[in-house]
Amino acid sequence: MDDWHDKHYSFNQNTRCEHFPCHKGVEEENFNCLFCYCPLYALGKGCGGRFSYLESGFKDCTDCTFPHRRENYGAVLDRYRDIIKLMHEADARRDAEKAESK
Repeated sequence: MDDWHDKHYSFNQNTRCEHFPCHKGVEEENFNCLFCYCPLYALGKGCGGRFSYLESGFKDCTDCTFPHRRENYGAVLDRYRDIIKLMHEADARRDAEKAESK
């Protein structure tokens, strides 16, 4: 899936954002805000990014630049299959729990 290169939909930058750039380590001209709320968050430890867990159990992705690098747009989209798999597994567990409770 490389047809996204040089397409306007694959890159968005909001330099007026109060937090821009919110992660250090990406050249400002290549900082992609498109995945501001990372879709890979749901993959937990398997997201592939640099993160730590807070005491609350939430992930702290402050040190992760993966979804904010212009060149990683395609790699993020490729991970949607993993997200869909998790979604289906969660749905199946909920369905099984409902069936057991009847």
